[in-house]
Amino acid sequence: MARGPVTQEIEDLPEIDRLEGFPHPRETTELYGHEAAETELATALRSGRMHHAWLIAGPSGIGKATFAYRLAMHALASPGERDGEARTLAVAPGAIAARQVRAQSHPGLLVVRRGYNLKDKRFPASISVEEVRRLRSFLGHRGALGAWRVVIVDSGDELNINAANALLKSLEEPPPQTMFLIVSAEPGRLLPTIRSRCRRLDLAPLEEDDLSKAMRQALMAAGRDMPDAAAAGTLLRLAEGSVRRALNLESEGGIALYNDVFQIVAGLPEVRWGAIHTLADTMSAVAAEARFELFFELLLELLARLVRAAATGAGEARELQLAERLARTGEAEGRLASLAVLWETVAREKAETVALNLDRKTLILRTVSRLETTTR
Repeated sequence: MARGPVTQEIEDLPEIDRLEGFPHPRETTELYGHEAAETELATALRSGRMHHAWLIAGPSGIGKATFAYRLAMHALASPGERDGEARTLAVAPGAIAARQVRAQSHPGLLVVRRGYNLKDKRFPASISVEEVRRLRSFLGHRGALGAWRVVIVDSGDELNINAANALLKSLEEPPPQTMFLIVSAEPGRLLPTIRSRCRRLDLAPLEEDDLSKAMRQALMAAGRDMPDAAAAGTLLRLAEGSVRRALNLESEGGIALYNDVFQIVAGLPEVRWGAIHTLADTMSAVAAEARFELFFELLLELLARLVRAAATGAGEARELQLAERLARTGEAEGRLASLAVLWETVAREKAETVALNLDRKTLILRTVSRLETTTR
């Protein structure tokens, strides 16, 4: 009788791996762009030669967690609920295993991640050893004969050193029919001993067509419309193959903010300081943290693309024109080298501002002043 309220409480807790307003990876219906990886894992599972640990690596937001949950559903489903030809990891929409995974109630699945602290009302900075120690109880229970148990670690990059060592012990002596799926955007940060016990599966950023389909699916699930063709094209280009980034840009007014950033750089060495102060005011409050983060992401990425465009002659039309203007003279070539140095300075100062909780408007004004000085 008490199970309903407990389940409801679990569902209502914030989740570190959910983009606010959009479906969680375990709730995503279709996976786009990773067909070859699906075929590889589906074939391995059907053949009985499934490795016990997989490191699912690739840039943030390209579908690694969705892939892990999709594989978990496939492994936990009954044979009749799987794709009969085993070319994909699809299961029947109404499969019992799929419904239980979506409801976070499947006894054969354990997800290791940063859990919300009800007392502190926040997420911890890393995955703790206590979180990983839940593996002892989970792996200590025997499942049904021949049934899989699946452990998803999302993400392995967030394990602290004690948690990583605790996970390593389970990887070294895995029980039969147990599968570890470790999601990682920065596999180099994992312990070498963890990497050596996993088979690595690299997922690539999505091509534009697949990215468009994935973005449309997420927006429709959230009850939102796809942007018009011009706006969608800009989002897809700025997202660089990451559906999470595309959705974040769309939600946070990323196109307008990118245009603001571009106009700042395009106007250099002249600066409209009144407009800069107004823009900085919209990002200085704690409540505007997402917009503040996005501003610096877009600025740093634009600077990097300009330097690259000047060096290679390739890039988006208006960015290429801007890079060519900055690099038109010998003196300006030195400016581009200075922009590369400035990139490092801005990235460092932004990190320090966040870590030390310094004034954000001051950082923005100082950053634009550095841009002005560098290009004058």
